Amino acid sequence: MNSAQNAPLLSVQNIRKRFGAVQALQGVSLDVHPGEIVALVGDNGAGKSTTIKMIAGVEQPDEGNIVFEGEKVFLNGPSIAEKLGIQTVYQDLALCDNLDIVSNLFLGRELRRKLIPGLPKVIRKSEMEEKALPVLRDLGINLPPLTTTVASLSGGQRQTVAVARAVLWGSKLVMMDEPTAALGVAQTKAVLELIVRLASRGVGVLVISHNMSDVFKIADRIVVLRLGRTVANFVKTETKPESVIAAITGATEEVLTS
Repeated sequence: MNSAQNAPLLSVQNIRKRFGAVQALQGVSLDVHPGEIVALVGDNGAGKSTTIKMIAGVEQPDEGNIVFEGEKVFLNGPSIAEKLGIQTVYQDLALCDNLDIVSNLFLGRELRRKLIPGLPKVIRKSEMEEKALPVLRDLGINLPPLTTTVASLSGGQRQTVAVARAVLWGSKLVMMDEPTAALGVAQTKAVLELIVRLASRGVGVLVISHNMSDVFKIADRIVVLRLGRTVANFVKTETKPESVIAAITGATEEVLTS
C-alpha cells in the first residue's frame, strides 16, 4: 500500500482533551489511509485510549479536527461514527457469552419478522447466517458453526467474532485495542493474519498495541504518543524497534536536548 498516492481516510488534526484538571491530550495528530495498518503505541497514560474514544465518538475533543473521507466530522456519539463506517473493537470485546455467534454478530441489528399480529417479532436466524457467511468466507475466517455459544470459544475465536461483527456492517475504518492481549502464539498469529487480510480489502486499520513484535509484523506505519501528544510517526520499513521504544520512553528527546 502506497499511502502517498491516496488521500487519508482518517485525519486527526491536533486534537486536545481535558478532563477536569487533567490534560489527557495535548496535540494528537495522525492519518490512516484506505488499506493501511497504523499502530498507535505509547506508554500507559500516553493518550492512546482517549484518542480512540475521540474517533469512536465516545468522547469529543476540546480542540482540533477529525476529518473522515475528506470531510470535517463532528462525532457526537458512537452511532454517528458507526454510520460513517467507523467500528471499534475494544479490549473487552463487548460480546454476550450466553448468546451464539450469529446473535453476537447481529447484536442490536437483528433481522426480525412478525408472524402473528400483536405478538413479538421472531428473529430470523437462518437469514442472519446467510448474510454473515459470505463475509466470513471472504475474510478467510474459520469459526465453529454460527449456532455455537460464544462462552465456549477460545480467546482467539472470540477476538475473531468481534472483528467479524465490525466488518459485517460495512466498515471503512476498524480500530482495535490490544487485539492480541492474553492470546496464545497460534491464536495471535491467526488474529494478526486476519488484520492483514482486512487491510488488503481496502479497510483502514488503527491498532493500539504494546507488543512491538506484533506491531512490526503487521503495521505499515507506527505513530507514537507520549504525554498526550504525537511525538513520532515512523514508516515501519524505514525504522527499527529500538527507535520506536526510544520515542515511547522519551530517550529521543533526551538525546536532542542534552
